[in-house]
Amino acid sequence: MGSATIDRRFRMARAAVFAAFTLNGVLLAMWVVHIPAITDRAGVSTSMLSVLVLLMAGAALVGMRLAGPAADRFGSRTLVASAASAISVTVLGPGLATSPITLAIAVACFGFGMGALDVSMNTQAVYVERAYHRPIMSAFHAMFSAGGFVGSLAGAAAQYAQWPPQLTLTCAGIAGLVVTAALVPHLLGRQQPESPSHLEDYDNEDARSANSARERPTAGEPADLRHFTDASDSTGSPTGTAGPAASVRPRAEYRTDQRSERHQRARKVLSLGAVAFVLLLAEGVAADWSALQVRERLDTSEADAALAFGAFSATMTLGRFLADRVNAAIGPVAIVRYGSLLAAAGFAVVIGSPWLPFTLLGWAMCGLGLAGGVPQIFSTAGNLGGTTAATDMSRVFTIGYLGLLAGPAMIGWLTAAIPLTAALAVPLVLTLACAATANVVSR
Repeated sequence: MGSATIDRRFRMARAAVFAAFTLNGVLLAMWVVHIPAITDRAGVSTSMLSVLVLLMAGAALVGMRLAGPAADRFGSRTLVASAASAISVTVLGPGLATSPITLAIAVACFGFGMGALDVSMNTQAVYVERAYHRPIMSAFHAMFSAGGFVGSLAGAAAQYAQWPPQLTLTCAGIAGLVVTAALVPHLLGRQQPESPSHLEDYDNEDARSANSARERPTAGEPADLRHFTDASDSTGSPTGTAGPAASVRPRAEYRTDQRSERHQRARKVLSLGAVAFVLLLAEGVAADWSALQVRERLDTSEADAALAFGAFSATMTLGRFLADRVNAAIGPVAIVRYGSLLAAAGFAVVIGSPWLPFTLLGWAMCGLGLAGGVPQIFSTAGNLGGTTAATDMSRVFTIGYLGLLAGPAMIGWLTAAIPLTAALAVPLVLTLACAATANVVSR
């Protein structure tokens, strides 16, 4: 479907979701770049900081888990508005903290909002992608990366100008509230479907209201028999006149089908979550350990070591901007399969390379290979059908986010027994397993 044929409200919704992803990245980066100044003000040690980071991550997990059912009930537009406003306000909290306790409260509130926004804005991204009838999910995630880059530059500029964190974070929060107020009216919410056959292209609030109207019993039809009656029984007589046995069996079959569908959905969600866990584990390992791996393995300067993370993040951002076009050509299964293979090859190059250029090439391959997989998983989770898209996504998000946390920690534990470079065999093997199970994103 060409861009000229896309309804203007869907184009505006796409721009609004782009803005939400960018805002998320900017505000997260503003917190990260001010961590040294904030911890000094609050009197937090390095060991205590690690506890606070875990607290923030745990609060984000809670936010993700609660955001799914809330978005299904109240609508994802309402939740985006609430969560984006919340992080715009709470980003100032760490800058105002003067003790470990107040900083802990501040980062927990900020993390909770970030988790809720992650789920709600990705749910909106799924709705916009449906309206476009072509892959656009990866571009949204690319805007998050771009927002992080912009936020880090803005934070660095503020620090260079010797602005106190309170001033910088206040300005960021005010800008966040302005952006939120501008984007929310353009998000998809309670629009009525153009036809009953396209209910799935809209927020599930609309689908539920339309479905309830369609499923309301007609005059003279007993409410407890709708959906459970056939036109006729095996003898050709109307089912409604055949007695209780004729209606009980269809009802039982329907309930069995419903239970089977729920079980299949649960298995699909768990499978998607498992693949997301592995891919985000590999992403977390690359983000947190790439620079140190280069420093230890090749005995380089800190400046050269920093190039490893730069190579990884640059190709990941580029890959997410390109992944939608590639997806349209070869499909999501191929994106996950071949992307995982490319990432595994990248880890293999990093493990085996004794030279900096080849090592940087390996980290770049990891970034490019991991760029498109997670957006395809989230898109698939949001398109499982029914009226629980946000809940399904929140479950996949939660499982995947655990991988992002567990990956760096796992490598850290392994380095107590084996060299860091050798420990990278773990994400190598796991990404190969993802390639073998890529069919999970088929729709």
